[in-house]
This record gives sequence, C-alpha cells and structure tokens, in this order.
Amino acid sequence: MPATTPCATAHTATAPPALISSLAQSGERTALHAGGCMTVWRSWGQGSPLVLLHGGHGSWMHWARNIEHLALQFQVWVPDMPGFGESGDFLLPPHDPERSTHIVECLRACIERLTQGRALNLAGFSFGGAIACALASQLPTLQRLALVGCGGHGSARRDKQALLDWRRCTGEAQVQALRQNLGAFMLHDDHAVDDVALYIHAQSCRQTRFRSKEMSRSDMALRALSQVGVPIRLLWGEEDVTAVPDHMAPMFEQGRHNRITTLVAGAGHWLQWERSDVVNAAFSDWFTAG
Repeated sequence: MPATTPCATAHTATAPPALISSLAQSGERTALHAGGCMTVWRSWGQGSPLVLLHGGHGSWMHWARNIEHLALQFQVWVPDMPGFGESGDFLLPPHDPERSTHIVECLRACIERLTQGRALNLAGFSFGGAIACALASQLPTLQRLALVGCGGHGSARRDKQALLDWRRCTGEAQVQALRQNLGAFMLHDDHAVDDVALYIHAQSCRQTRFRSKEMSRSDMALRALSQVGVPIRLLWGEEDVTAVPDHMAPMFEQGRHNRITTLVAGAGHWLQWERSDVVNAAFSDWFTAG
C-alpha cells in the first residue's frame, strides 16, 4: 500500500445497506475454534463447497455481489479470516511473520471440518489470493482454484496516489478519507465508488487487526504455486494498481497448460465488485468444468 498522508475534512457517513443486511440474514453463521483461533464463517446455498477468501483490510463482504449468484450452484463458504471482521486473532504481534503459517493452518483445519472430505473449490482475492495459493497444496480434495487480483507476486505496482491515513481521522472526516482511498486503490470507475462499496470498505478496514501488507508484497503466492497442480483461473482488472496485469500472466501460469488468465478492461483491483458480472460468469464456468 502506498505511503499515507493526513486526511482533510469530509462529508457524510453511509448507513448499513440493504444488500449486506439481506446477505447476513439469509446466510448461516458458524463460529469454529481451530488452529489457535476462533473464526467466523458464513454459508449460503447447496451443492459442492466453494470457499471464497477476502482481501487485506477486508471481510466476507468483499464477495457481496457474488454470493447470491454462486449460491445457486454451490454451497458457498466465506470466512472473516483470523484478524479480520468478526473473527478472533492470534496471540501474535500484528506484523509477526509467523502469522502466514498460522492463518493457513487455521483455514485448512476449518475447511476440513466444514467440507467433511467432499471435493471442493477455492477462490481468493488480493491478500486472500496469496493465502489461497499457500493453502491449495494442503487441501487434498481441492479440484480447482481461482485468483482475483492476486497478491503475493512480489513484482511492480503502479499506485495512482498516496492514500490518506484514515486512522488519524474521526467521524465524517474518516469516512471521506476511506472514500478517497477506495477510489485510489480498490476501484477504477468513479461510479463504482458508491455508498454500498464505501460501507463494506469502511467497516472492513475498521475491524482489521491483521497487518497483511508485507505478505501481499512478498512473492509468497508464486512460490506456493510451484507446488500446486490443480487447474487455476487468474483474473485481473487491467487498471489494477497493485500489479501490472499483462506481466502477471506468465509469472502465475509458470508454463502450466491448466492455468488460464483473463484481463478485464476498465476495471480496477476489487474486480469482483466492479465487474461482478464478469467474475460471476467466469466462476460459474470454471468451477463446473469437468
């Protein structure tokens, strides 16, 4: 994440949106104690399990525009990962490098309990993509993997502007700082920076205790993928500031014929929000392919 600058004065905060309330009410909430942490999971739908991992400074709400569509075909499981959202946290300092090992072990143990040996699919966004890469080789029933704006590539970024330090703000000023950061870092089209996106971003940021930047900027995903044999679908918005997407394809494909990359024009980092139609269709096709 780029260097931060202090925030300025602001306007109004957003109210909780109907989309989030509806999803929270329709999903089943499960709290699991595994791998040294209490982790909150939500599930929707029936069918084969599909696990979705959110990004850094995120929560289950990163997938708010995808859950209902995917739940028509799959049993969708979405956690707040340890140190995020409603989940607990490890008894480790925020920047402790051991956190990556602990979070992978915690998620592995949870997924094994939730899926009970059934074949499953896995997708990760941003930091969650890097974690998904590390997790993939430890899930013996994993069939397919999808990565959206994947972090952990260790290569060039192209930040548009410095982010505001929202933690130094309060009230309406904090809301405005978060709104500016949402447009600078997460989304490309100004119209995508709406009140629902702002609510998700603000709530998720405020609840984050896990400092994921070092892992996201490392090459952990690429190192982990050398041990992964399942088919992988890779998606990036062409305007994603966290990477140079057209350079990412050969790095992540690593010469494997079963790894496919899609670049989406006019979209930024939070691709599954900004172009939910593209991601929903891609996931439906990918995870039902033979």
